Amino acid sequence: MPSASRRIGFIITLLAVWVFALPNLRAVLVWEPKTGWRAEGGLASSFMDSADGRSAKALMDKARRAEDAGGKGSAISLYKKVIKKYPASVYAAEALRRSAALYENKRMFSKAHTNLQRIIAEHPAYPKFNEILGAQFRIAEKLTNGVRPLYFGLIPGFRQREKGLEYYEILVVNAPYSEYGPLALMNAARGYTKDGDRDAAIDALDRMINNYPDSFLTSDAYLKLAGAQASITQGPPYDQASTQLALTYFQDYTILYPGEADIRIANKGYDDSRVMLAESKMTMGDFYYKKRSNYKAAKIFYNEAITLYPESATADRARKYLARIEQLESGNPDAKGALRNGPRSKRFWVF
Repeated sequence: MPSASRRIGFIITLLAVWVFALPNLRAVLVWEPKTGWRAEGGLASSFMDSADGRSAKALMDKARRAEDAGGKGSAISLYKKVIKKYPASVYAAEALRRSAALYENKRMFSKAHTNLQRIIAEHPAYPKFNEILGAQFRIAEKLTNGVRPLYFGLIPGFRQREKGLEYYEILVVNAPYSEYGPLALMNAARGYTKDGDRDAAIDALDRMINNYPDSFLTSDAYLKLAGAQASITQGPPYDQASTQLALTYFQDYTILYPGEADIRIANKGYDDSRVMLAESKMTMGDFYYKKRSNYKAAKIFYNEAITLYPESATADRARKYLARIEQLESGNPDAKGALRNGPRSKRFWVF
């Protein structure tokens, strides 16, 4: 019995042979106005010479000539017949692609996308795979940009921005390592942001950074993700988890992309995030200082504010409060009023 390593080597060799042989198994259809469709390469010649092949070719020729003559409806009907009668033939994928293009031209985007998706699912060896991805990307872009579909190719429908976002996500699944993967995620993030779905936008940008670290779009994704996280926090009194994430992403950007044109934006965002975190600590320190007279707890938060951004105005304010606390703890009676600086104690008046 062969060893595990030999079995793995055999499988790898077999896969390599299959990958290099695959292009030779693909038949490419070429259109010539005089003679019609013909297949180049691949193993389609046996089908082309059969009765079914000749019948399929006759339908395809008639469909293409109708298309060229401007008869889009007739061409679509003929392409449908090819797809239905010869679904596994070399003509089916081409009929799906050409009818998808006609549907897109008629702004019947859902039908166009369905046909393109069928090519990916039913004809994975189709040689024009990159064109299919490009068409899917184009349809998603049109929908997210607000282009209205036409029902029956005539009646304007409602905008379907959410459908466009769905198509971007499908495109990422179809070809995660193609050039369209990062483009689709970035466009989806922009669409989610425009629709007010901040969580979905953050998720798309996070996937962009993790899945495509070497993409030319990744630097922009870092900056947008940092900005999205920073926008979540409502102010110093609130939870600062998103501010901390924003700080991390801004910092990552400055480290990874020091020469980018947007480095000033990243530096400002980084500084603003530090200020927000420091102010959050000041808010807690002020609470214990002014409301509870708990100077021990107040000192902890004031020191944390200084640590977060030593050069800031917030840190200077924290140092002043620490100095006042030190005076009070040293027994200076003059510091008590300055330190208290809180609400006056209740007084009862007797009339």
